Amino acid sequence: MENVWLFAIAVFTGFFAINSPFGNIPVFISLTKQADRKTRKNISKKATFTAFVIVSGFVILGKYIFDLFGLTIPAFKITGGILIFFVGFEMIRAQESSIDNQSEINFNEGISTSPLAIPILAGPGSIVTAMNYTTNAGYIELLVILVMFGLIMWLNHLAFISSDYLVRFIGQNKIVVIEKIMGLIIAIIGTNMLIQGIKLAFFSGETLS
Repeated sequence: MENVWLFAIAVFTGFFAINSPFGNIPVFISLTKQADRKTRKNISKKATFTAFVIVSGFVILGKYIFDLFGLTIPAFKITGGILIFFVGFEMIRAQESSIDNQSEINFNEGISTSPLAIPILAGPGSIVTAMNYTTNAGYIELLVILVMFGLIMWLNHLAFISSDYLVRFIGQNKIVVIEKIMGLIIAIIGTNMLIQGIKLAFFSGETLS
């Protein structure tokens, strides 16, 4: 039982480092700043639930999914890095980006799934981290991984629906500055993930199999 608790703490720490709710708040604010409170809450629910389903699918069937489609970890990191880079680039490119100008319907149907659920919440980092923990894992360990990621998504949901208070506390003008800074950071994260994928592909030859 003690080993299970230690494993749970390790998994939670790994997921938290990749998917910190505090770090994701400015991203959520930037992507949903023109939506009303009810819409933002719906977006948060859909995004966190979708991310949980995606990562759970890879925890349970990840090895088979990668084998079936001939996917590799390097290719996954390269693609995810490119997607994340363009999310960050869109945030810093202009005051009113194409993402920001979407209607509330598009917010519900689009942003909650992409880019919020994937690749931000359930990106290559989260999926690869989850799959790393599944190596030689039994049923109990698999359940622990799912519960810990579910907990991380719940914390992200709480952070997202509380973002209104952060906006009021900090002020809209400062939020715009934070948006630009977070856009730069996200673009750098995407670039770094792209570099890691290229290194894995061309210098280590690492694949999932």
